[in-house]
Amino acid sequence: MTWFNGEIIGSTDGAGTPRKYLIPAEKVKKGNAIIAIRVLDTGGLGGFAGKGTDLYIAPVDKETLRENLTEGWKFKTSVNLNDVGPQPQNNLNSPHNPSTLYNAMIAPVVPYAIKGAIWYQGESNAGRAYQYRTLFPLMINDWRTKWGYGFPFYFVQLANFMQQKEEPGESSWAELREAQMQTLHLEKTGMAVIIDIGDAVDIHPKNKQDVGKRLALLARDHTYGEKIVAEGPRYDSYQIEDGCIRIFFKPSPSRPAIKGERGLKGFAVAGPDKKFVWADAVIEDGQVVVSSPEVPFPLAVRYAWADNPVCNLTNEADLPASPFRTDNWAGVTIHNK
Repeated sequence: MTWFNGEIIGSTDGAGTPRKYLIPAEKVKKGNAIIAIRVLDTGGLGGFAGKGTDLYIAPVDKETLRENLTEGWKFKTSVNLNDVGPQPQNNLNSPHNPSTLYNAMIAPVVPYAIKGAIWYQGESNAGRAYQYRTLFPLMINDWRTKWGYGFPFYFVQLANFMQQKEEPGESSWAELREAQMQTLHLEKTGMAVIIDIGDAVDIHPKNKQDVGKRLALLARDHTYGEKIVAEGPRYDSYQIEDGCIRIFFKPSPSRPAIKGERGLKGFAVAGPDKKFVWADAVIEDGQVVVSSPEVPFPLAVRYAWADNPVCNLTNEADLPASPFRTDNWAGVTIHNK
């Protein structure tokens, strides 16, 4: 909702929808004006999204005279929705009501034979990522039990989303990606990594074609036996050496590589204080060696551990590596249910 000098001039619902309002001529007076905006964000971080160049004021039919409004704002958080609990609602027709989606969309097709399943979800569970470690495999096994056979189940890891951070830190989205990767312990599963094709301001990135192609690679390799490179480097183990940590990846016909001409990005390292700093990383003999002069005794490495990480580890087939960490230190969602 937007006000101009205390009078409302427009209101728009919907994430990602451009806001454009006309200020009536009679409301424009000589001197200073105050523009106030109330933002209700039930699924993100609040505030303004989109490009800074899209935030401006201009005379009608003379947008070349626009004045940029990206600076000078004052803000106050009125209510944090995480502090007030869920809003009262009638869940009878809501897809979030327990069993609604399953009974409406899955149960009716259980009698029919299927070759496999693909799954693209996880954003709404990011705040309960540790719970997802149990919840997601249970769902897969339940579906297989209902159908009576262990069909292939291929899923998409969360894309990069939200504001990029200048320093390493904790991330509920990274913990959800970790829970997804751990689900690969189930037989006949595969994970398409899309950490490189997300959108910082759109939780539903529009590039679904590459998502489909990466899912198809999994099916072609795992289900149809084409013996192709179907996924990027996947973390296997680590070894602490003199002043550095060596990262090993699961066997693959395609070796680790760097996307772009510059060095590896997205690696952080921590010592006994558990404080992560950005690290230098190089590829040696199919492994990645990580170090930092700020951490003489490294204990742990994290890669692409952020909501929207800057990262570029791929393989020779140009498929991105999954984010990972070598530590098991308690995350920010460990107690959330």
